[in-house]
Amino acid sequence: MAGQQFQYDDSGNTFFYFLTSFVGLIVIPATYYLWPRDQNAEQIRLKNIRKVYGRCMWYRLRLLKPQPNIIPTVKKIVLLAGWALFLFLAYKVSKTDREYQEYNPYEVLNLDPGATVAEIKKQYRLLSLKYHPDKGGDEVMFMRIAKAYAALTDEESRKNWEEFGNPDGPQATSFGIALPAWIVDQKNSILVLLVYGLAFMVILPVVVGSWWYRSIRYSGDQILIRTTQIYTYFVYKTRNMDMKRLIMVLAGASEFDPQYNKDATSRPTDNVLIPQLIREIGSINLKKNEPPLTCPYSLKARVLLLSHLARMKIPETLEEDQQFMLKKCPALLQEMVNVICQLIIMARSREEREFRAPTLASLENCMKLSQMAVQGLQQFKSPLLQLPHIEEDNLRRVSNHKKFKIKSIQDLVSLKEADRHSLLHFLEDEKYEEVMAVLGSFPYVTMDIKSQVLDDEDSNNITVGSLVTVLVKLTRQTMAEVFEKEQSICAAEEQPAEDGQSDANKNKAKGGWQQKNKGPKKMPKSKKKKPLKKKPTTVPLPQGKQQKQKQANGVVGSEAAMKEEEEDISDKGSDSEEEETNRDSQSEKDDGSDRDSDREQDEKQSKDDEAEWQELQQSIQRKERALLETKSKITHPVYSLYFPEEKQEWWWLYIADKKEQTLISMPYHVCTLKDTEEVELKFPAPGRPGNHQYTVFLRSDSYMGLDQTKPLKLEVHEAKPVPENHPQWDTAIEGDEDQEDSEGFEDSFEEEEEEEEGGD
Repeated sequence: MAGQQFQYDDSGNTFFYFLTSFVGLIVIPATYYLWPRDQNAEQIRLKNIRKVYGRCMWYRLRLLKPQPNIIPTVKKIVLLAGWALFLFLAYKVSKTDREYQEYNPYEVLNLDPGATVAEIKKQYRLLSLKYHPDKGGDEVMFMRIAKAYAALTDEESRKNWEEFGNPDGPQATSFGIALPAWIVDQKNSILVLLVYGLAFMVILPVVVGSWWYRSIRYSGDQILIRTTQIYTYFVYKTRNMDMKRLIMVLAGASEFDPQYNKDATSRPTDNVLIPQLIREIGSINLKKNEPPLTCPYSLKARVLLLSHLARMKIPETLEEDQQFMLKKCPALLQEMVNVICQLIIMARSREEREFRAPTLASLENCMKLSQMAVQGLQQFKSPLLQLPHIEEDNLRRVSNHKKFKIKSIQDLVSLKEADRHSLLHFLEDEKYEEVMAVLGSFPYVTMDIKSQVLDDEDSNNITVGSLVTVLVKLTRQTMAEVFEKEQSICAAEEQPAEDGQSDANKNKAKGGWQQKNKGPKKMPKSKKKKPLKKKPTTVPLPQGKQQKQKQANGVVGSEAAMKEEEEDISDKGSDSEEEETNRDSQSEKDDGSDRDSDREQDEKQSKDDEAEWQELQQSIQRKERALLETKSKITHPVYSLYFPEEKQEWWWLYIADKKEQTLISMPYHVCTLKDTEEVELKFPAPGRPGNHQYTVFLRSDSYMGLDQTKPLKLEVHEAKPVPENHPQWDTAIEGDEDQEDSEGFEDSFEEEEEEEEGGD
């Protein structure tokens, strides 16, 4: 193109722009993702929770880890070097900007803009004497001075400078390519082509291909697709899975197969150690031939899981494999829960009778197994074994106590401090304090339930086939807060009862799990009220007349009584007149009260509409926040004596029908319950009207015996008939109606005129 030049950067100035951008795109994200975490903060956190979690396996393994290696230091050095290079390139770019400033002859001559011609000539003479080549000056600088002098004194040069920014006139447009010229030099062509071919034809395809191959093998939850297929097949095959069958299917995951997972290991010593553990455990079915459930890797994983649940001591060579297997269990069980829910949805959508959905017991066994794996307990063991210093021998003293029958964590919490201390008298003071600290860290979750039908005129009216939304508000507290309430209640009990309020204080004194719903008490027969006999009605006398009647005796009293009777008769007459006037005024008041009641109903209806509108807006805002906000899944660490990894406290929330043993709403995995959380559970209303009794379940995936249930009663009504005509469906326009009225009026007017003419 004419007037344009394309050239490579021989000096290497514009190349700094490209290099600065390239280095910045690498250094900034790498610093955010790769900068090592502050080890001191982690050590401080571990130190603060040592009193409660000091005996947990994951805590001890965290402390036994080797000291920080050299890798974090190397990362810091590399990132700092990258930032140093980035700052150096940015500095070079800033210097390059100064070299490409707009040409200004006044700056070359060191003059202020608007200087006179005489000042320009005088300054030119002084600078010429200084920079003239004949007098040992700089030739380049002298040429610049001469060019600036000509631009300010010569009319044509000054005109070119004002119009084109250069005294010589318009210049060719130059486009610089931000690459050094040696890249396209013929001498280096072979080397450049080799580097390009290696980078874009070998390295890039290998990296993308390996990433793609790894990604297609895993699901969104980082579970192998093959594992999901195995679970789907066996869950469909076994509709009702008991705990033994569930453990067998869980161990068949491909995550434990060295062929599909490089982290899984298989040692020659397994052929000797695994049969020994099988003999110790017993009751392991080895006769069935169901690959991959009977493969060596699956059998090994099953034996290690069963030994963990039995809290058995295993050889040291298998401890690392057991820890690897246990770390995978929570995620695998969550995947199995998802598979069961998908099969239930498929069974409901199909009308084929052969496709049978998994039972509710299978789903609950999966959740139960997650608790067992985290706590290292068998299915029917006491939840009290989750606490430290309580073993099987001590447990008999607690559960078989004559006075207290303690079967769960809730029973232990509901005791008074003195009773609890006497029950655990076999523990030393330090151990008792540790047990209380651990028990105080256990969660106590309450549920508030509200059912409604969103996007409907009457949200509280549930009809057949409508979409029911159950809003569940979860509030998490700790058992320590229950202890504080208990202490305040005990202090209130010790205070002496005054003014007959002791019974009320005793009723208020029951807190936590001590509160029980009791029906209305029946009155004893002796305290039943007898019907009162009716007495003849008498008109009460005024106070002054009563005093006269008391003072009167004999004739005086009779005369006074006669006078009083006459006065009463006159009073009755006046009362009858007042009653008539009151009736008239009452009728007027009734009319006014009807209007007031209508106004109150309108106000109440508007308030209800406002409340429904606000609830709908709050629901929409909750959904928007849920979409925009990304809450952290770090909630509270779980106290687990035998789990090798720090586990966060998560929950499952769902609705089921206990009577029919069916799942009503799909389980929602609550992973962000730190203090409070609101969850919406949606399901279609039953197909028949009436009262339906459901149950809301809240199950922990980490603790045994802390599950919560709450009844949910739905009153389903008949669906409203579809209206055939509705004011909003009327397509007639008001202007058309007015036009029709006017046309009818004109026709009638013309008919009247014709009649008048005919009469004439």
